Amino acid sequence: MAIPRLAAFDSTPAFFGEGYDFVGNRCRQTRSDAFRTRIMLRDVVCMKGAEAAERFYDGEHFTRSGAMPPTTLRLLQDKGSVQGLDGAHHRVRKTMFLSLLTGPAVEDIAERFEAAWNDALPGWCARPSVNLHKEMQRLLCKAACDWAGVPVRGRELERRTEEMAAMIGAAGAVGPRLVPALLLRRRAERWARRAILAAREAHESSTPVSVIAHHRQPDGSLLSPEAAAVELLNLVRPTVAIARFITFAALALHRHPEAAEWLAEDPDARLPAFVDEVRRFYPFFPVIGGRVRKAFRWHGHVFAQGDWVLLGLHATNHDPSLWEDPDSFRPQRFAARDPSPFDLVPQGAGDHRKDHRCPGEWFTNALTGRAVMLLRDALWGLPRQDLTVPHDRFPTLPGKGLETVFA
Repeated sequence: MAIPRLAAFDSTPAFFGEGYDFVGNRCRQTRSDAFRTRIMLRDVVCMKGAEAAERFYDGEHFTRSGAMPPTTLRLLQDKGSVQGLDGAHHRVRKTMFLSLLTGPAVEDIAERFEAAWNDALPGWCARPSVNLHKEMQRLLCKAACDWAGVPVRGRELERRTEEMAAMIGAAGAVGPRLVPALLLRRRAERWARRAILAAREAHESSTPVSVIAHHRQPDGSLLSPEAAAVELLNLVRPTVAIARFITFAALALHRHPEAAEWLAEDPDARLPAFVDEVRRFYPFFPVIGGRVRKAFRWHGHVFAQGDWVLLGLHATNHDPSLWEDPDSFRPQRFAARDPSPFDLVPQGAGDHRKDHRCPGEWFTNALTGRAVMLLRDALWGLPRQDLTVPHDRFPTLPGKGLETVFA
């Protein structure tokens, strides 16, 4: 069966209007896991589901190069970063990231985050309310910089947090909002370059900043200071982005008391399932883009070299053929099944080592889980406020980030 084409000449208004729901809505309307349309006047194939994710992340047919809007690329990754590489360069760089983001480092970052939480808690209790998302960004930035070997304090911590938050928050923006975010990105790069050069002069090799500073490419050369700075930001910024998952986890505890009670019955065993459901249920990034690097036929459609394809991440996480009652928050679903590499895809799909799946998922799970347990042990509540999660804002948040009262 051939991939259907939408009747609309261009789907840009619908894509930005429906946001996270666009791919899933159109797949339901066309009764297909893929459809053809135009977005920003460019031909594109949009796909969802485990089969589509497996093809998209097979490491053979797609490249990330040229698949993202330049401003999004500039804010989130930049040219030459690990996510934009293919082949041997990607394998070598990805191995470095996995060496940093797995093993003892996972517990290390969680312990640093908890210590920062405990330091901040008395101050939160003394205030009428705090914006949970903003507070989590600051705590995560502090924990990430300390762990990476580039500790920041006081005003410098506020500057670094501001920079990381701007990159994340404006990643899906268009228009004037991009200008201050791009300027803050440049400021962050200058800081990261100074940190890389200092690490090379110090000849110390155990901290993540030193590992990046001394990383060798397949030809044996060091990364340029600019490229190394980008990769240092690719450690700190995604860690700060976990603040969104933590904010959504707090919203889940508030809105779904039955799920909170289920978790409380056996928190050690059930926490991973609760975190996985937070990551599945709530919107993070709507799609990931790819360019066809090698022509192939799939579902009766010939994908030519250079064709643009969008994989619906949120659509796959809410695919009714993969998830029973996908629009209900039910962490129990993960107590009975382990997610496959191609159905739970908030941070990409496939094999972490071979493919472009985010190497920071262990950090995401550990930090979100630690925050859930800290919230369970704290006295907190959400005063009356707008808790709507808009689906036409990328990335999104509940309301303005959850005004939270701690006691």
